[in-house]
Amino acid sequence: MSNTSTTLPTVDAPESRHFGTLSRIGGAAALVAAGTFAYGIALFATTLADYTDPDATPAESVDFLIDHQGTLLAWYIGIFIVFGAALVPFGLALRERLVGGAPILANIGAVFAMIWAGLMFATGMISNIGIESVADLAETDPEGATTVWSSIDTVTNGLGGGNELVGGFWILLVSIAGFATKRLPQWLNVVGVVTAVAGVITVVPAFEAIEMVFGLGSIVWFIGAGVTLLRHRELAEATS
Repeated sequence: MSNTSTTLPTVDAPESRHFGTLSRIGGAAALVAAGTFAYGIALFATTLADYTDPDATPAESVDFLIDHQGTLLAWYIGIFIVFGAALVPFGLALRERLVGGAPILANIGAVFAMIWAGLMFATGMISNIGIESVADLAETDPEGATTVWSSIDTVTNGLGGGNELVGGFWILLVSIAGFATKRLPQWLNVVGVVTAVAGVITVVPAFEAIEMVFGLGSIVWFIGAGVTLLRHRELAEATS
């Protein structure tokens, strides 16, 4: 009786290529997200310091808006629209990386990433349309422009400009999944947890000032996650 050997077919090549492509796109998107945060914080603390000053009156903010309309439009596009677009592939890539070992955390986390992206788009579009409307109204009705600006500011802050609750939940879920699966560097998970807690705390008005901790921590976390996703092939070889 002769011995025959059966070679099992390998079926992971197309899936691996898909995962590798998504991982690279997500990694690049994470670096874009980090760039938008750095860009936003830099303008927040320099060129737009008078506009972002919490002690500025609505009338002063409207005057600044009229004089710096182009700068504000570019700022809002960067920190909301571009960032929201980057979140989609970034969130999907992290889900793909973690779903095998922590499916519940990875899937719920991906939902929060998509919600955050949607909120960023909404905030950015309302802000940009609002800037144009306020600037036009200020020419004929300065007091009305101030009232409209105050309303828009309240709405955009509620959607996500004034707190980082949704983003904090997403980063926290991803970081916990990273600890559980060991598919993200441990130092990155620690940074993620600290950043996430800071983001969640910003929902309390008395702790809004801690938003800068969330912003700076997010830059580090985005860069670390982006580099990790871009090095997907090394992970695949190490775990195969």
